[in-house]
Amino acid sequence: MSGARGPPGAEVVKRILVALDGSPRAPTVIAAAARLAELSNGKLVLFRAISIPVDMPQEVLSVMDRRLEDVLIGNAHAELERHAAGLPRGRVERIMTPFATAWDGICHAARELDVDLIVIGSHGYGAIDRVIGTTAAKVVNHADRNVLVVRTLL
Repeated sequence: MSGARGPPGAEVVKRILVALDGSPRAPTVIAAAARLAELSNGKLVLFRAISIPVDMPQEVLSVMDRRLEDVLIGNAHAELERHAAGLPRGRVERIMTPFATAWDGICHAARELDVDLIVIGSHGYGAIDRVIGTTAAKVVNHADRNVLVVRTLL
């Protein structure tokens, strides 16, 4: 972790990875991260991992080409740009939309960018999430840095 320092004993959060998934909770997650960045004069990295939807019909997958991946990534990037436009100028350092499994992509990007904090929303409590765990739970368990799980606005 980069560990920029403020007053003795206080760690300053200079770079925050904001992990989003396109859910209605995204504005709350962004607002919480933006507030923390404002307090520490930090920067945000808006992140959304892209993958093929699990309920995609097999027939579609068999004829799929690279174009679907490009469309999914392009749509996600445009969504993150819209979110970034609502933040103060210069607050967003970077937008990332890699093709990756969400929890693994988040942890990899956090290490690669040496962020000080990962901010992610809590969500996904369906039957499958109880079996394999939510993305937020996997990030908390696998990240090598601090993770803030946002339930409501700070």
